[in-house]
Amino acid sequence: MVSERGLQVLRAIVEDYVETREPVGSKTIVERHAFGVSAATIRNDMAQLEDEDLIVAPHTSSGRVPTDKGYRVFVDHLAELRPLTPAQRTAIAGFLDGPGDDLDDVLVRTVRALTRLTGQVALVQYPSFARAGVSHVELVGVGGGRVVVILVTDTGRVSQRMAALRDDLPETDAARLRAHLATLVTGRSVRDGAQRIAEALAAEAARKNPDPVVLALLRIVGEELEEFRQDKLVMAGTANLARREEDFRGSIYPLLEAIEEQVTLLRLMSEMVADKHGLSASIGRENEAFGLAEASVVTSDYTPGEYDAAGLARVGVLGPTRMDYGQVVGRLQAVARRASERMSGVYA
Repeated sequence: MVSERGLQVLRAIVEDYVETREPVGSKTIVERHAFGVSAATIRNDMAQLEDEDLIVAPHTSSGRVPTDKGYRVFVDHLAELRPLTPAQRTAIAGFLDGPGDDLDDVLVRTVRALTRLTGQVALVQYPSFARAGVSHVELVGVGGGRVVVILVTDTGRVSQRMAALRDDLPETDAARLRAHLATLVTGRSVRDGAQRIAEALAAEAARKNPDPVVLALLRIVGEELEEFRQDKLVMAGTANLARREEDFRGSIYPLLEAIEEQVTLLRLMSEMVADKHGLSASIGRENEAFGLAEASVVTSDYTPGEYDAAGLARVGVLGPTRMDYGQVVGRLQAVARRASERMSGVYA
């Protein structure tokens, strides 16, 4: 059983190790922190922490470093959020309050702001548009047998995709096909629209003489609706992994692979359990099932507002377990809050 002072010693070890990258010894703790006890007493506290697997000696020196379990206790009970400076608040506003309400642009600016503030890899989930409704379908001929297929949702999401046909599409045919597609999807949710398009595509393909133009347009609309339904990530700051490679116990290759594939990170982020403040953290070996035992992921929920009838998505950072969690969480919350306001059209 770790005493209250022992927990404060753990806090000191975590904070000093994050700052210096050097194992922390009892003498250093006495010199840097006002515990009012001798180095021998601190060594006894450190022995208790080591017995509880909260700290470990990386080699034969007297210094200790936190274990993944020690970081977990620190994050859950001991970390103090660092308030943002006026300059940092101004920087967040500068990144996120630019012109335009395009979702893609807002999310890109969100991760850029977060990686700049934390020095870690920044991640933001796209909202799921499965429950959004399709409000408009348009076909625009641009010559050379090319037609732009445009889909608009009631949340403002716009998709534009080029269809390459054998011949130019006469306006009368374009109007007929536009009406046909509108009947299938307009006023319906993205999920329902995708299902109806799939059924229409199967029926057209089963005809004795299927219309290749109809098949091509149905495929494109179906693929774009499926794209709306898929989870995606926007990321920034991957180069920070290489800069911080010495903070990882092993190879950073699995992290780079997860970033490239995205599926692993999306699954991890979806399974993390948030606290009452919308915060969640998955530390070191807690990520072993995802092949990311060398890293920590910290996330905050954000509210996409009008963009997502389903509610919440997540913004987060990925980095080494030797992370300044108090700093990261404070800046993560601020960016998540501002992103929610920006996407809801509300300004602080």
